[in-house]
Amino acid sequence: MEKYVPGADCLVMTRDQVRAFDQWAINTLGIPGVVLMENAGRSCAELIAEKLANLSEPKVSIFCGTGNNGGDGYVIARCLLNRGFNVKVVICGERAKIKGDAGTNLQILERLAGPVAEMKLDEENIKDVVQKFAADADIVVDAVFGTGLKGQLKETHKLLIESINALGHPVLAVDIPSGLDCDTGRPLGAAIKADCTVTFVAVKKGFVQNEQAARYTGEIFTASIGVDPEAR
Repeated sequence: MEKYVPGADCLVMTRDQVRAFDQWAINTLGIPGVVLMENAGRSCAELIAEKLANLSEPKVSIFCGTGNNGGDGYVIARCLLNRGFNVKVVICGERAKIKGDAGTNLQILERLAGPVAEMKLDEENIKDVVQKFAADADIVVDAVFGTGLKGQLKETHKLLIESINALGHPVLAVDIPSGLDCDTGRPLGAAIKADCTVTFVAVKKGFVQNEQAARYTGEIFTASIGVDPEAR
């Protein structure tokens, strides 16, 4: 894992370039997507463990979306549970929408630790649920939306993001702060304000193109998913 230094030479990719790289790794090299997800999530867990190394009973709250970013979150949860961390995980949306590699990792997590909480965004008081769920967290993990997010956020998702920001806890964003556009570095109505972001494969175009993106990303670390673009 490498820390990004603004202005330094580094590999930068757009949303489409990252998606194409993932597909190359899966379809050409034959690396299963679940393996790439495992590598991504483990990198995040290692950084969290490093940041909380001085705590005897670290508490981590993980907010997961229904796509692959949430899948990374389930891997992070499992890796931290294996280290003896106190971990809470909540699905932000309908559990039934979780499929594929994310679904596989959710099932593994539930077999290991039991049912994962579910927040029905259209039915619950989001602010109160977020506060109750993460009030005592030493660090909050944002695994709600990934780089594929386009268009303005729904009001419920804006409220979710604003409620997480209002906690005032340190936040680690998985790949990209939820709500931030990958290519422009601008919030799509609202965006997580992270203390650090672990981004995969390469620094995202929006992080470099828009200086204001740093307000949302915090420190940026680039992590490998098991194969690097230089190998392509």
